[in-house]
Amino acid sequence: MEDFRRTYLRLCKEGGLEPQESVAAKLQESMTSQDSRLDLSGQSLSVDTCSVLARVFQKDTIFTEVLLSDCMLSEEGAKVLLTGLFGNKSVKVLDLKGNNLRSTGTEVLGKLLACNKTLRRLVLEWNALGVWDEAFSFFCDGLASNSVLTQLDLRNNQINHHGASELALAIKRNSTLEVLDLRWNNIGLLGGRSLLEALPKISSIVQLELAGNNIPSDTLKALEQAIGHNSDRQSTLRESHSRTQVLSKEIRTLKEEKGRQFLSLMETIDRQKEELGRSNRSTSMQIGQLQEALNERKSAVNSLTAKLQMTEAALALSEQKNHNMGELLSRVKAEKEEQKERQSRERKKDKEDNALREGKLLREIQNLTETNDQLRNKVEELERRCKCQQQQIFELKQELTNRTAELKLRLAQAEDCVEIEKRRSKQVLEDMDCLHQKEVEHVNRHLEEIEKALQERIFKLEGQRINLEEELSKAKAACVTERAQAEDELRRVRAQARLEEQEYVSSMEEKLHAVRSSLQEVQLHCSQQKQTTSELQAKNSQQSIEMDGLRRRIEELQQELSGKDQEKVAEVSQVRVELQEQIGHLQAERTAQAGLKEKISALEREIKVLSSNHREALLDKESEMSSMLEKLRLKEAEIQRMREDEAHRASYLQSAVLAYVQGSPLGHYSSPKK
Repeated sequence: MEDFRRTYLRLCKEGGLEPQESVAAKLQESMTSQDSRLDLSGQSLSVDTCSVLARVFQKDTIFTEVLLSDCMLSEEGAKVLLTGLFGNKSVKVLDLKGNNLRSTGTEVLGKLLACNKTLRRLVLEWNALGVWDEAFSFFCDGLASNSVLTQLDLRNNQINHHGASELALAIKRNSTLEVLDLRWNNIGLLGGRSLLEALPKISSIVQLELAGNNIPSDTLKALEQAIGHNSDRQSTLRESHSRTQVLSKEIRTLKEEKGRQFLSLMETIDRQKEELGRSNRSTSMQIGQLQEALNERKSAVNSLTAKLQMTEAALALSEQKNHNMGELLSRVKAEKEEQKERQSRERKKDKEDNALREGKLLREIQNLTETNDQLRNKVEELERRCKCQQQQIFELKQELTNRTAELKLRLAQAEDCVEIEKRRSKQVLEDMDCLHQKEVEHVNRHLEEIEKALQERIFKLEGQRINLEEELSKAKAACVTERAQAEDELRRVRAQARLEEQEYVSSMEEKLHAVRSSLQEVQLHCSQQKQTTSELQAKNSQQSIEMDGLRRRIEELQQELSGKDQEKVAEVSQVRVELQEQIGHLQAERTAQAGLKEKISALEREIKVLSSNHREALLDKESEMSSMLEKLRLKEAEIQRMREDEAHRASYLQSAVLAYVQGSPLGHYSSPKK
């Protein structure tokens, strides 16, 4: 600011004029105090001072209000000063009251209004803008092209009806002017009419002062009514704008809530997918372990069958009791048929139980889908049950290992007994060959006949065993295919893993129950076979008492051989029972897998229901948004209707005023001049 003071003093010296220290002091005071208001009212500003001020205003200063009222500006000084404000971006209020601005100043003011983009209020009271029509038309053109000015004070500017018509055209094109003060001019009736015609097309002006302009009272009332309509319009527009802002905020909040709900839903779905993947891995591990156990059992069964074949080949030479063996085989067949009937009955019962359980499970699933909190609690319960099931599976594995070990021990003991009995039989036969060759020949003939019959029965048994093995292989292949299908379906339906785990746990519990029941049945069957063997041994002992010494020895050998045969039959029956148990397990697994498929389909239906519910919620939200938009549209239609009503009222008023003016004597007097 010190530089401006020096330039001001230098220009004053070059012109041979005395410097205006008061102006420099006020300028210096305003700049040092960082005041946004520059008040030079009452100071007579020369052209040099105006040029210095123009240089000040050409830069963006801290001044937002410039008060230059009653400064006695000359034409040249006003031109220089106002040209300095063309590109200014800080001055918002300019007061040029009482400076007697004339044609040049009026034209420069028009250019200022056309160029400047920050000036909001312009005070031009007590000037002579309306004296020169051409200059005032330039001013009106600048006002028409301005887009920031809101307040204009044109009091006491000698504006006539021509200037009023020019001003009316200008404010038609201007869309920001809100306050216009035209008091104490010479607008007259014609100027009032031109303003009245222009006001219905102007919606921004809310305050118009026209006192002291020789305008009739009815025209003034019509102008006041038009201004009132404009103010009401502006208030309704503000209210509608505020309402639209509020509604837009509500819509944004609704959209954000929807986004949050969608994100939370996706997070829960991802979590359920992860949990499903974990459960699938655990189930696949369990299935692999069970498959390994089944393979071990199969290898044990194969080894048992091989050993049985060896024992049958070794014992076939020493078998003597055809009738007893036939009776035993017939009994075994009858028992087998009875077991088949029992198994068929048990299968029917299992199917009925599975159907009932499936109905119960469906009801439970429908109850589970009611609330997410219940699902979480049940998921925790499922995890506990899974832990219990894992413990039970571990116990089953231990039982399987213990049973395989017991079977191996039994086989080893049977082999030892067979070898011992072979040695004894060889020794006894060697001793007896010398003494009783004839009896041995007779016995050999009888044994050959028995051997043929037993070989035929052995072939039959081997055919049955082959058929059973083929059925086992088919069942295993079907289980493998069904397990692959179940795994595919489990991959597809990953959103309900924990429910599947619950179902799998229930199926495993059913399997354990079936295994225990089958074990009890096997134990009962073994006890029955022991009773039958004891009865047979008693009969053989009674018959052996009747025989002589050598005959008694042969009968003892035969009793020993019959005991071995009974053990062989018991082992064969045990193997068959085990195979039947495995077949029952496989069938139970097949039924469980069918139940799993049905449950998976039910879960898929539940997922569809959930997705449909979410879609319905989204549609409800969208319908709410559409209803709110419809309300906005109705409000806008009401505002448009109000505008049309106001335009009709203004046109009616205008027609009434024109009819009144034309009917009055003043209108008859002024019509010839036109």
